Amino acid sequence: MKELNYSLDVVVPCYNEAGVISVTIPRLLDCLANLEGSRRVGRVRILLVDDGSIDATWAEIQTLSKASAEVTGIRLSRNFGHQNAMLAALSQSDADAVLTIDADLQDDIGAIDKMLAAFEAGSQLVLGVRSSRTSDTVFKRRSAELYYRLLSLMGVNTVRNHADFRLLSRQALQAILSYDEVNLFFRGIVASIGFNPTIVEYERKSRELGETKYTLRKMTSLALEGITSFSIAPLRAVSFAGLLVSLASGLILVWVLLIRFAFPDRAYPGWASTLLPLLILGGVQLFATGVLGEYVGKTYMETKRRPRFIVMDTTASGEGE
Repeated sequence: MKELNYSLDVVVPCYNEAGVISVTIPRLLDCLANLEGSRRVGRVRILLVDDGSIDATWAEIQTLSKASAEVTGIRLSRNFGHQNAMLAALSQSDADAVLTIDADLQDDIGAIDKMLAAFEAGSQLVLGVRSSRTSDTVFKRRSAELYYRLLSLMGVNTVRNHADFRLLSRQALQAILSYDEVNLFFRGIVASIGFNPTIVEYERKSRELGETKYTLRKMTSLALEGITSFSIAPLRAVSFAGLLVSLASGLILVWVLLIRFAFPDRAYPGWASTLLPLLILGGVQLFATGVLGEYVGKTYMETKRRPRFIVMDTTASGEGE
């Protein structure tokens, strides 16, 4: 069991969420205030990360920070992406436990009590997992199903229906921060650190305010990030495809020779022996080049070791003014 008065940081990445956090953060503060009275939580702090928003998100974070000592704002110098924004706050956390949650509060804040109970019972890693996808559109449900099947097929270890609603102990947080790769895929990293995670199921709500930031393009990019960061299966698939093409080309060659010598009156000189191998090999080569390019690009970004985020301001330093 955890000792009394452990500290808790709540990390909330924000991108163009000015109209959202003004409503959701007070709800989150009320929830945490109730938990402070009923659980063993001592100090509570909410870390709001402005990921280069182009609306009034930072101004709203400043207002919330001035209104509540439990809210701290972190402003990044530009949009570094959701995963890097989360990393920026995690890197500045000094709490005994850290909770990550999205700004729209579609993840059920009522499940936080169960997550803290699991932490207090000794769990180092607690994952919020959706019990169903009834709040999603048909397209979102189908694409999510395809997403998890594709990751599984490629050998990428993830927790099904777990996004970024999780609670980390200090030890689990340090394990995650030890991954210093530029190409971040937290869902894969969390699944790879072990610690025998505890699963807390919850019903995800429909989005009440704002618009989703995970467009089809971003979801596709996230899937590619997960595959290329944690699996070499595509490279092996290309090698296997090359073998199949070689065998198919051999069979086509046998067929062409058979037609040429056994049925010369049916042969049209040149077309089969030239066109078919070109089409097959050309397609496979283009596909292989694309796959290799993804991995070369990842390696290129890693070798440059550019910063994954740059903090421009915080409300802890003169309220960010």
